[in-house]
Amino acid sequence: MSPDILTKVILPAALFLIMFGMGLSLKVADFKAVVRAPKAVSIGLLGQMILLPLIAFAIAVILQLPEEVAVGLMIIALAPGGATSNMFTYLAKGDVSLSISLTALVSLITPFTIPIISALSMTYFMGNSTEFSLPIVQTIVQLLVITVIPVALGMLVLSRWPNAATKIEQILKWFAVLFLLLIIALIVLKNANNMASFFAQAGIATLLLNASVLLLGYQIAKWAKLNHPQAVSIGFEVGIQNGTLALVVAGTLIGNSAMMIPAVTYSLLMFVSGAAFAWWVNRKQA
Repeated sequence: MSPDILTKVILPAALFLIMFGMGLSLKVADFKAVVRAPKAVSIGLLGQMILLPLIAFAIAVILQLPEEVAVGLMIIALAPGGATSNMFTYLAKGDVSLSISLTALVSLITPFTIPIISALSMTYFMGNSTEFSLPIVQTIVQLLVITVIPVALGMLVLSRWPNAATKIEQILKWFAVLFLLLIIALIVLKNANNMASFFAQAGIATLLLNASVLLLGYQIAKWAKLNHPQAVSIGFEVGIQNGTLALVVAGTLIGNSAMMIPAVTYSLLMFVSGAAFAWWVNRKQA
């Protein structure tokens, strides 16, 4: 589960290209529309910052997870959406500009909430507390590099060369799907000897968390009378978290390998459940 060339180089580079593909389908007017829709942003923030951790806590208590695994589940619930939620929103024809805006806002908040709530979770589940810090500047820079910069470049290409942008965007959309399948295969092969143990400890909990918040995020947005693309975006922002950041918090900042297990199982399961959710919302809309 330690960082390697896959997580340090290949995956970020591929996500950069995927986010560039998103930018090829966005215009400045899309972001202006989000500013005029504060209701959607507020619901997305409440869903991710309050609903998600509460559900993770309930699952950990009800399933009586091992102490360190329970804390690891809370850490994955506290992570922001990241580029993956933006990518799924894009593939599912959601409101990409809303998704990116929510990712940016939550990523500015979580450097403060992750240390506090993780420490409280350790106190509750383990009976002690460990202080640690999250590198705020580094987190923001990583977010900019993986999401905002490539999206801005894509938007620039769209504004200058619209015909070429449309063709490239179609290619990168397929690249996103194929690369995700490749990443899943590589992760499974790398951790083949430990995967059964990982899923035995945290598989059910992470699947329940992922599936329930995907559906609840979407349904809450629909109850609030938001349109379909906005509901899809909120569903993915609440339901798809940044597994890499969770691994860094658990494995690097806290230094506990057992707390990394939920992030590993979640990072695999979210691609399956995310794809299923995207298929469901597209079929529902059709």
